[in-house]
Amino acid sequence: MRPISSVLVLALVTPLVAARAEVPAAIAVPGAPAVVLHAEGAQVYECKAGSDGKLAWAFREPIATLLLDGKTVGRHYAGPTWELADGGAVTGKVAASAPGASAGDIPVLKLDVATRRGTGQIADAATIQRLDTHGGALTGACDKAGAFTAVAYSADYAFHKK
Repeated sequence: MRPISSVLVLALVTPLVAARAEVPAAIAVPGAPAVVLHAEGAQVYECKAGSDGKLAWAFREPIATLLLDGKTVGRHYAGPTWELADGGAVTGKVAASAPGASAGDIPVLKLDVATRRGTGQIADAATIQRLDTHGGALTGACDKAGAFTAVAYSADYAFHKK
């Protein structure tokens, strides 16, 4: 058996790394983020009547645990709000979006920080990117107004300072 050359390994791995790191122009932010947190949780949907009177799933709120290096450091919830155990919290307002990698993935986003409180590693963030989304999307009809359902998702949130 012949050993695999490092050049061959790089040729195979580099396109995969580049594809994962690619950020749509619509949500690009200049410079490197101050911190990137991984989220594991659910997107919560409510069954509501639309303008046409038909029942359909409508996004209500996220519920997720925020992780850094595999350790829980905070939570993500309605607002949308990101709150860390170090005392810092921010809420965001969507500035731009682009489709996720598949129809089952929620969109990737660029959010402007709207409010902040406390101190800590995200307290002085100006922009947040939601990247590398997996799951969380739900569309279509539902049967009972007021019903709730949660769809598992994961994403990375990149916090950029001014």
